[in-house]
Amino acid sequence: MIGVGVDFGTSNSAVAWFDGQRLRLVSLEQNGTIMPTATHLDRDLVTTTGEEAVEQYIEENRDRTVELTAEVIAKTSMVVSESNPLDPHSESESVDREVYGQATNDRGLPGRLFRGIKRLLGNSDIRRLIVFDHPFRLVALITPVLLRMRTTVESIIDSSVARIHVGHPVKFEGHDKFRNKLALSRLGEACNHAGFKQVVFYPEPVAATLSFLHDEKHDTEGTVLTVDFGGGTLDLSVVRYSGTEFEVLATDGLSLGGDHIDQLIFTELLFPLLGKGEMWSRVVDGSLITNEFPFDEFEPYLLNWAVTYTLNQNRYRSKVVDCVRQGGELALKFQRLDDLITHNYSYIVFQAIKAAKAELSSVEETVLDIAELDLTIPFKRERLESMMVEMLAQIRSALDDLLVQAGLAYSEVDVVIRTGGSSQIVAVKKILEGFFPGKVTEHDPFTSVAAGLAIASYHDYQFVGVE
Repeated sequence: MIGVGVDFGTSNSAVAWFDGQRLRLVSLEQNGTIMPTATHLDRDLVTTTGEEAVEQYIEENRDRTVELTAEVIAKTSMVVSESNPLDPHSESESVDREVYGQATNDRGLPGRLFRGIKRLLGNSDIRRLIVFDHPFRLVALITPVLLRMRTTVESIIDSSVARIHVGHPVKFEGHDKFRNKLALSRLGEACNHAGFKQVVFYPEPVAATLSFLHDEKHDTEGTVLTVDFGGGTLDLSVVRYSGTEFEVLATDGLSLGGDHIDQLIFTELLFPLLGKGEMWSRVVDGSLITNEFPFDEFEPYLLNWAVTYTLNQNRYRSKVVDCVRQGGELALKFQRLDDLITHNYSYIVFQAIKAAKAELSSVEETVLDIAELDLTIPFKRERLESMMVEMLAQIRSALDDLLVQAGLAYSEVDVVIRTGGSSQIVAVKKILEGFFPGKVTEHDPFTSVAAGLAIASYHDYQFVGVE
């Protein structure tokens, strides 16, 4: 018997299997076990996933000018001459006209990339996304990633996989009251379409706890608090164990993750170097007009690298070019913005941000190096922590609420597990060490959940309590 665990993440995904003795992670990519949770569809609706999907999307939108066209949203008929009631052969004449909406259709778009669909699963308002005039349910957009996981793990264990344990955040993102129920329904349907016929959902932080207990081979008893801080969510659990037996005392979660931190860094460090806050002068009808550059129009596209390419159209770039023509330091900033847009560098920028953020987990100061924009920005750990003040306060509050729910004092926790990429941030470590001195340990930041799910699958553990 083999247990299979599927960690379908917001940013990245992983798969593991367990036969009671060996616990193994599956190589989903050529160079590793972690696969970007990404789906790409071209105009023929041919699908690619993972790293290949991301790379294809970036390259096909590099140096591509976007030209949006308007779509017909209605047709009207206008009578231009009435018929003569005295002439039986007379007929009225009319002219048919098409009504066009706002220009939003990118006819030259080679392909669409979908990342972070997990964030939408609990939103009842989003049922379908239009892909090249075809309506796609969210389920259809995540199924290819799950299908790749199934075929890969089956090729390794040389056996079909029917039953799996799939991880889920304690609270899916969104504001709907029944978002967890809806999200799990959609995720379960996608698993079925991918060939997983028996799906058991299991909380991600509890799975990480099982992985830790398995690795450490605890044969005593105690209480473990797990902090799973990933790309999209922060998930918490408290588990009391005795040998191989365990009881989940409490779980909780927040819609906070590393992606939110990356956006904060982009906003604070890069926006001022791309023209935010600068004045824009131009001549309109013979008069010189000067006002602040409308950077807010650009912000949502810059912060979501998957749609940054849409800024490469005249109604955006003409404003940037105007500012470049003014010369001086102002021109330098807006030339960077123009380069970022035209060459589709946003993904590269976010990769540089992630790298600098990771370095600050081991050094006090680093450099945010973006050669494509000729930028080297000093970045200190204290600056990162100042950006995260509000987020850190939310983490402290969540820990308080979790222990109240579990009916425990801080001193009654024996071990605290840090897992997930964002758990390596020094400010997060300080909070945990402050509350639980000498009890905090790191555990497989990127693979603990998949490993724990495989263990849960092997033993057929169930969890009741999903809202």
